[in-house]
Amino acid sequence: MKNKIAAVILGAGKGTRMHSDKPKVLMPVCGKPMIKHIIDTLETLPVDKIVTVISPEGEDVAKAVAPYETCVQAEQLGTGHAVNCAKATLNGFEGTILVVFGDTPLITADTFRRAAQKVEDGFAVVVLGFRPENAGRYGRLVMNGQELERIVEYKDATEDERAITFCNSGVMAFDGKWLFKILEKINNQNAAGEFYLTDAVAVAHQMGLKCSAFEGNPEEVASANTLEELAQLELYYKKAS
Repeated sequence: MKNKIAAVILGAGKGTRMHSDKPKVLMPVCGKPMIKHIIDTLETLPVDKIVTVISPEGEDVAKAVAPYETCVQAEQLGTGHAVNCAKATLNGFEGTILVVFGDTPLITADTFRRAAQKVEDGFAVVVLGFRPENAGRYGRLVMNGQELERIVEYKDATEDERAITFCNSGVMAFDGKWLFKILEKINNQNAAGEFYLTDAVAVAHQMGLKCSAFEGNPEEVASANTLEELAQLELYYKKAS
């Protein structure tokens, strides 16, 4: 890779659905907190900066990711808002900025490199997609050749769009030159009143920028919101090891 690489890890989620007082990203996969798996992988790239977005009660997460920096998302106002909390640390960063959810511990260094390469190839926004056995209610990635035209949430999709099997994993990469300019233009005019990172694709197009997506392994992009999903991650981890 020619460009520098930074990463924003979204780690403000709670472990409520896992019946734990621990923050979700500190739940273990094969004896290691999920977020530590991610950091260990990022370090092999290597990365120049890692910033983890934490909740106001996220002291334990901050300790777990030290010596890397953290920033606090005081209110849960959506994924776009969460990434924007890292602006003070990363604004002006020249290179690729990866955005990773702290509960997706199995993404490989090769996948992160592929994302960074697409940014180097001239795409301002890059999405990691996958093809699950059951696309269900995942957001769909609408492609035109190498270009990502839009991300369509399942509830907003037409029947033709719901037939698309290429889905959004949530993991994204941005040209650092454009990330925070894009985030400035994302609004919260939606039912939840939140700033969605997925809206970055539409905003980037409005700015005349190019977007793309590439395909990853469904097991690699798996995340965990429940104890059952955490157990599944352990199985995938052992299978890949």
